[in-house]
Amino acid sequence: MVGKEVHQEKLSIEKAKKISIAEGSFNGITEGVGRRYITPYAISLGANNIQIGFLSSLPLLLGNFTQLLTLRLMRKFSRKKIIMIGAFIEALMWLPIIALGFLMVFINLKSDLASVLLIIIYSILMIHGTITVPAWSSWMKDLVTEKSGAYFAMRTRIIELITLTSILIAGFVLDFFRGNKVFFGFAILFAVAFIARLVSVSFFKNKYEPHFKHREEHHFTLFDFIKKMLNNNFGRFVLFVSLMSVAVWIASPFFAVYMLKELNLSYANYTLIVVASSLTSILFFPFWGKFSDLYGNLKVLKICSWLICLIPLLWLPSVFLIKSNPGFLVPYLIAVEALSGACWAGYNLSSSNFVYDAVTREKMAHCFTYFNILRSIGFFIGSMAGGLILTFSITLFILTPILVAFLLSGVLRILINILLMNKVREVREVKILKKQDVLEKLNNMYPEEMFRMFR
Repeated sequence: MVGKEVHQEKLSIEKAKKISIAEGSFNGITEGVGRRYITPYAISLGANNIQIGFLSSLPLLLGNFTQLLTLRLMRKFSRKKIIMIGAFIEALMWLPIIALGFLMVFINLKSDLASVLLIIIYSILMIHGTITVPAWSSWMKDLVTEKSGAYFAMRTRIIELITLTSILIAGFVLDFFRGNKVFFGFAILFAVAFIARLVSVSFFKNKYEPHFKHREEHHFTLFDFIKKMLNNNFGRFVLFVSLMSVAVWIASPFFAVYMLKELNLSYANYTLIVVASSLTSILFFPFWGKFSDLYGNLKVLKICSWLICLIPLLWLPSVFLIKSNPGFLVPYLIAVEALSGACWAGYNLSSSNFVYDAVTREKMAHCFTYFNILRSIGFFIGSMAGGLILTFSITLFILTPILVAFLLSGVLRILINILLMNKVREVREVKILKKQDVLEKLNNMYPEEMFRMFR
């Protein structure tokens, strides 16, 4: 490549990185008014706990297995074409989801049938959304070649801010349409999700795609990957994250159920609690991004994976607060979710960036696909286990079945951290984090320095 061509490519890459933020921002609207409210929508349709578990995990499981097809498609089609077609079909699926609510209102569609249809339609939506992930990950690996922590933290922060705003607006829309009119509120939200996803798709058209050619020597199967998991660092990392997914999803699908059905919170209060998590995520993404670029993604993963062990356990006191001090319940849960958002921001950012650091460009699509598949199997197993605890009404002392699921989730997170976290090693040269350095830095830090860490 001559100098002029190199310069032009650099400009194209910088423009593509900005476009990536724009397309992600509109997808953030879809996330905020659409995907984040699919469980409340299912509850409004009358879905039971097992159906909620299936809705939370089965679409992801099917979608991630479908990514195996993406690896084949990438041999014949450009990554841009795969993403645009997949995301377009994903957008269209919001229309039949809207239709289910109107069928409930106008022809009294049975709850069980409506819930099953929702699981099927949402699975189709997620299949076409997640089928784009290997192509998108490979594409972004080509575009972001340095300081990935800072870039993805900044991109995620912008998207999370837009998602947060969308969640807030959506919550108050549903609160306005509460009661018998709630399906009209959901129809408005999902129509916005549909339009926003279409706009997101349109941005890919002008996004620069570096040349990519599939080479057969870089191909390896899921079975090959699993067979060698314990013998390599990346495999042990995937095993850790996958088992953590099992533990997390014993509780994760049922926080909304607990708030809306057991605590009987309004949509406004539900939204405030959910938003607390998103808000602290936004605040902490830049901090974790800079921290990971300096001290490594593994250090962030270790800190945050231990902290997220506490989250489901901190929900247990709600059983006392609802009886003794109900006015303190919502502020307490907002504080818990604020901590959750800060922890999950670091965990999610460091785990995805660890993949970018550990995997070569040629193997990125395969490794991200297998990472997602094994993680989604964890989601499915966890959510089914949680659903069975609720279905068979397993209680413990004064803990309801949902709180038993939260307790089990927390205990398993701790055990997995103890057994597996130290088996994973950092993959790049990073600065050693010393306690003495941290104390000295904090001692000499001015307020403006502290502010810059979160910028």
